[in-house]
Amino acid sequence: MSQTQPRLNYIAQSPDLLQKLQEFSMAITNSGHIEPLLSHLVDIRASQLNGCAFCLDMHVKEAKLHGERELRLYHIAIWRESPLFNAKERAALELTEALTQITSEGITDELYAEVREQFSEKEFSTLVFRIMGINAWNRVNVAFRTTPGTRDKMFGLDKAGLV
Repeated sequence: MSQTQPRLNYIAQSPDLLQKLQEFSMAITNSGHIEPLLSHLVDIRASQLNGCAFCLDMHVKEAKLHGERELRLYHIAIWRESPLFNAKERAALELTEALTQITSEGITDELYAEVREQFSEKEFSTLVFRIMGINAWNRVNVAFRTTPGTRDKMFGLDKAGLV
């Protein structure tokens, strides 16, 4: 097994940029346009797709603390086959996948229509920003290989009971 090179501490190197990203994320969360449990589904699915262990760990714990059922957490990776998600959640998960793994065709008219059917204009716009935000966090934490669970106590995630 090869040794991995130590990674930079991006928090120490770019505190001003980190603060702006945190402010951006908090503005989305505090907008009230996307329900917390739906936000967690989006964050978890994008983190799965991006292979971001830190964010996946964090958002699963947050979802659990906010009352998400454990079986639904297990089913996020298989949401298409699972009966546990409603039409609005399915539209959000599909948009998350499309914007996280964006293709040359972008967002199809069919997907756009499906999401518009489930979300108001304000909710749709906020959802896109939510997906954009989690993808930014995923990229930072993947680049610097942030260790899952290292900030649990600071964020209160140790109370999730998922050790």
